[in-house]
Amino acid sequence: MTLDVAAIRADFPIFKREINGNPLVYLDSGNTSQKPRQVIDTISRHYEWHNGNVARSVHTLGTESTEAYEGARAKVAAFVGAASADEIVFTKNSTEAINLVAHAFSERAKDERFRLGPGDEIVISEMEHHSNIVPWQLLCERTGATLRWFGLTDDGRLDLANLDELITERTKLVSIVHYSNIIGTINPVAALAAKAHAVGALMLVDGSQSVPHSPVDVAALGADFLAFTSHKMCGPTGAGVLWGRFELLDAMPPFLGGGSMIETVTLAGSTFMAPPARFEAGTPPIAEVVGLGAAVDYLSGIGMAAIAEHEKLITRYALEALATVPDVRVIGPTDLTERAATISLVVDGVHPHDVGQILDAEGVEVRVGHHCARPVCVRYGVPATTRVSPYLYTTTGDIDALVRGLYAVRKVFD
Repeated sequence: MTLDVAAIRADFPIFKREINGNPLVYLDSGNTSQKPRQVIDTISRHYEWHNGNVARSVHTLGTESTEAYEGARAKVAAFVGAASADEIVFTKNSTEAINLVAHAFSERAKDERFRLGPGDEIVISEMEHHSNIVPWQLLCERTGATLRWFGLTDDGRLDLANLDELITERTKLVSIVHYSNIIGTINPVAALAAKAHAVGALMLVDGSQSVPHSPVDVAALGADFLAFTSHKMCGPTGAGVLWGRFELLDAMPPFLGGGSMIETVTLAGSTFMAPPARFEAGTPPIAEVVGLGAAVDYLSGIGMAAIAEHEKLITRYALEALATVPDVRVIGPTDLTERAATISLVVDGVHPHDVGQILDAEGVEVRVGHHCARPVCVRYGVPATTRVSPYLYTTTGDIDALVRGLYAVRKVFD
């Protein structure tokens, strides 16, 4: 199925903008996606007509708000193939979702699967976003456990040569990104999950860059947890998702304490609700979650398989076009079966911050820096990269504008 990209772009008000006198070319969707009118209107309508707190009131507004909030939970569950809406926990972003899981591990955890101490190990990779590194570092500092990681090959793939040495009977958790946020690598998370389970370990997948761009089914992943975020999938900021197998969520302690997550409270102690309420203390991001539900409707209406195919075509076009620009080098896989749409590049002799400023002058919006994945930059010996991250609304004309901008960069620095 071929996307009608012109019709899709018409749904996004921001594409009426100009940047520095040029039509907006937005190639920073890996950072945050743009929002369609359908999502914007849903959030506005919620505040205008249905604003009330959830799970607290029997009045009409409270009931409508609760129905919209829980309706979004059901939509998200179906979107990722969860067995039940009760497996969907709303957080404020992927970072909080990963930290929620990390919080469950301790030396005194009641459930053996979450008991962690000296001699135990957590396995990540060198290509992780900082949000999938720092929580595990902090956890290991608290418990005395050891953090280990897969390295990267020269062409940007996970180095699995020492797989059997890294995932062992000492492993308690493997936490790996599905699609790299910096170099676009697609990782074999289902195979890694099977390996983790074979030694009795749990598996968390960071789906922040995969769930917005391709069909993702938690059963096919074989994972125990999946983290992703609204604002990268046409939804608002302030809402994220943790999917977890219910039996695991049910064995986990609360992450935060407060209202709505309790069964009873006395001054001597409290008992807690079953998941997902146990992990959603206080007033949640109601309008944001409602907006996420609208984003799920929007993406589902277009079709995730069609979005993935469109991005594959754009990625092929971009890689071929970038290969024509002198002194431009792409970091990461070039095989389209092993990579997603995210492309990191360096322009020899030009700092990425300078590249980004010149491109912005041309109306081309990209991200520059470490992309919260500094170990990848260190691995490939670059101070930072320029990252191009297309989405469903990206056209070949956008890529052409990028290439013209890179030629402008070369002209300035030649």
